[in-house]
Amino acid sequence: MRVVRLLAATLVVLAIGACGQDGVEPKRWAKQVCVALSPWRAEIADLTAKAQQQLQAATTPSQTKTNIVDLLSGAEASSERARAGVNGAGVPRVDGGQKVAEQFTASLAKARDAYGNAKRTVSGLPTDSAKTFYGEVGKAFVTLKDDYERSAIDPAHVGPADLQKAFDEVPECK
Repeated sequence: MRVVRLLAATLVVLAIGACGQDGVEPKRWAKQVCVALSPWRAEIADLTAKAQQQLQAATTPSQTKTNIVDLLSGAEASSERARAGVNGAGVPRVDGGQKVAEQFTASLAKARDAYGNAKRTVSGLPTDSAKTFYGEVGKAFVTLKDDYERSAIDPAHVGPADLQKAFDEVPECK
């Protein structure tokens, strides 16, 4: 009988402990998210700078097309890596944590898709008329910018106060 009570008590303690384990502590989650986003932001900035340089130095529409498609492909892949990293961070242990985690991964999926759509648009453009090609590239980048801006999420304004505080306090997020 004593063993049964001990076993029952142990199971209750384990069950209570398991309930408290749902989700990831806010600071840990914020750190993992920022660690996933930092290289992505740097790569996107680098790819954007390269795209601007290549558009200015392009000698032919075909060369420009190849370079831009490569850059957009890199941004798409980088966005997917960031999305997977944020998804891998789990769910923060805060009110509405599941929703917050979903917002972050959805935002990165939208950014990935924006780059992918721009890549497909540019790769489908004919290059026989430079004026037409560059005009259409410009339109593709306006659409990319709009799509990208709609996907943006600001960690400082997402989720409850304890999660916002975690983003403010974690060095990886500064």
